[in-house]
Amino acid sequence: MSTASSRPPLMALDEALSRLLAAASPQLGTESVSTFEADGRVLAHDVVSGLTVPPRDNSSMDGYAVRAADCATAGAVLRVAQRIPAGTVGTPLAAGTAARIFTGAQIPGGADAVVMQEDTQAMPEEGGLGSVRIEIAPATGQWIRRAGEDVAAGDIVLSKGDRLTPAGLGLAASVGFARLEVSRRPRVALLSTGDELVMPGEVAPDAMKPGSIYNSNRFFMRALLKRFGCEVNDLGIVPDRREATIEALREASRSNDLIITTGGVSVGEEDHIKAAVQHLGQLELWSLSMKPGKPFAYGRIGDAHLTGLPGNPVSSFLTFLLLVRPFLLTLQGAERVAIEPVAMRADFDWPRADRRREFLRARRNAAGGLDLFGNQSSGVLTSTVWGDGVIDTPAGQPFKAGDMVQFIPFSSLLA
Repeated sequence: MSTASSRPPLMALDEALSRLLAAASPQLGTESVSTFEADGRVLAHDVVSGLTVPPRDNSSMDGYAVRAADCATAGAVLRVAQRIPAGTVGTPLAAGTAARIFTGAQIPGGADAVVMQEDTQAMPEEGGLGSVRIEIAPATGQWIRRAGEDVAAGDIVLSKGDRLTPAGLGLAASVGFARLEVSRRPRVALLSTGDELVMPGEVAPDAMKPGSIYNSNRFFMRALLKRFGCEVNDLGIVPDRREATIEALREASRSNDLIITTGGVSVGEEDHIKAAVQHLGQLELWSLSMKPGKPFAYGRIGDAHLTGLPGNPVSSFLTFLLLVRPFLLTLQGAERVAIEPVAMRADFDWPRADRRREFLRARRNAAGGLDLFGNQSSGVLTSTVWGDGVIDTPAGQPFKAGDMVQFIPFSSLLA
């Protein structure tokens, strides 16, 4: 008969993450998508510019293109010889003249500075463009954007493995890419286990049976999966029975890249995920030295990966962000998946350090420090809404108010 002392030691979080990422070698294939639709996708190939941006020197201001030598002293008056809106090309600038120019317009030959209109005084003339008084002598090169200062032809502007952002889409478009080659979206099957689970809308609060709870995990898990670029196949709630669990996992493994389960990965008599995975495939990770989130599993069923997350909502939420998030991004070929914590001041004492690495829900305060949510239970989902991140607390390490701690913002984990 097995005992607690005969169980293998809990695996460190860093080791578990390293093994997960090693198992997630990119294998999804690629597809071409419109640049309009590529936000959040992972690039499959470098984006190489075929042109220089900007292609010619242009004005960064509305004003007047001049020869700096013609207005070396304030108050010089120059005849306005031409008008150059953006999208047109002027003629070479003759000595002693200025060109009325607008933001983005190409600098005419001979001009070597732009004087913004706020530093000039227009002197209209009937039947012509008139003259302009230059109130402040310009420096050579001022308010001119040089050709190629953004991108040179042949530059790699976005790299394979980059996760595309709105700014990245604009950059790709600026060098002429209407479509981008990206990793295919992972197909993820989502299953919840537990006879106690009911769905909001199906049972009114006042009609809930004793012991029943609403399935909150299903809602935030779907949202998280979609946020990280997945196609979600929601298979609903699986009863707490071994054969039902086996059949649900067998079906999910046939057409999905990843199966995610919530609940059923602990050591209770009604926890069937471990046995079901071992029956159908292989279990490679089980139980981590972290709090919350100890009951976590990873395995394979055929070609499908499986991650078994705890049933308690905070544990499920944090194991997804700390383990499944980087796994999914790596599966898509992303090169940068690590999140760097921020050193911040704790404004509270934490004298009761756990034997496991612990993630405390906290939020930044107006004084530049961190406040702690009062109830750190793994079932208190309000802590993840009140908090704006977690403090990564090493095992067995208490701290006091004023100590510097490692803070991981949710904004970084959810980006």
